[in-house]
Amino acid sequence: MPLKHLIGLDHAVVAVRDLDAAGAAWKRLGFTISPRGTHSAHLGSGNYTIVFSDDYLELLGILNETPHNQATVKFLREHEGIERTAFTTDDAAAGVAEVKARGIAADGPVHFGRPVDLPNGGKSEAKFNIFRWPVDEAPGGLRIFACQHLTPEAVWIPELRSHANGAKRLVQVEVLSATPKDAAAQLSRLIDRPVAETADGYRVASGGTRADFLFYDAAVFAKRYPEVVRKGAVANGAVAIVIATDDLAKAHAIGGAVGHGDAVSVPAAAANGAILSFVAQ
Repeated sequence: MPLKHLIGLDHAVVAVRDLDAAGAAWKRLGFTISPRGTHSAHLGSGNYTIVFSDDYLELLGILNETPHNQATVKFLREHEGIERTAFTTDDAAAGVAEVKARGIAADGPVHFGRPVDLPNGGKSEAKFNIFRWPVDEAPGGLRIFACQHLTPEAVWIPELRSHANGAKRLVQVEVLSATPKDAAAQLSRLIDRPVAETADGYRVASGGTRADFLFYDAAVFAKRYPEVVRKGAVANGAVAIVIATDDLAKAHAIGGAVGHGDAVSVPAAAANGAILSFVAQ
């Protein structure tokens, strides 16, 4: 039975070593970038967000090492890239209790916030409650957590939702694994969603109309993306984010973007280790 308090994919987190440089780079890729945010002190991190209709991308950097952010610190010692993904929860306390009741040692809820600069010059605060699956429960190397938005209006600011590359929503998060079937089964167990075997690998829906997860091996990865696009991606873990655009020509206009099949992709080396693949929808 699906988890009652888990709605679907909320956002994907791209961990970066130089937050401001990453923000500038992704702006050149045609995204509208939020003003820089600074999380509560115990988190020790800062971010830029790229918001769509119901979901978003987060560029996350470590400002100060704290006990809370050690997994991200360790990740960044090895590489940049898609470090984790968040699911939307309507109630973090009830959600973590539901996961724990299934024998999974989830952690939380944890409350935090960050100040928000508004386009009209005003100030607000984005507030969240989150819970986390255990660090060692990372399907294909991808950590997962759940996020309850207490102030969604401070995240999905209308002026930030229009992008020069036409981006509208997240379609899919792709995970490269030597054992994709097992990795998909692990995510299936953690979020109680079925696995569907496809020609490209193993798909797990996150819920509703939100983005799916696709797990595949190196052979499928090589078929999906040209070598120039794959350069700079991790050898194991989340490698690509598929994004719907309202006009593929807008994605073609991104400097360095590569057209292949029905997609246009930004190489991992140009997006902090994350392939960004645009499809028309």
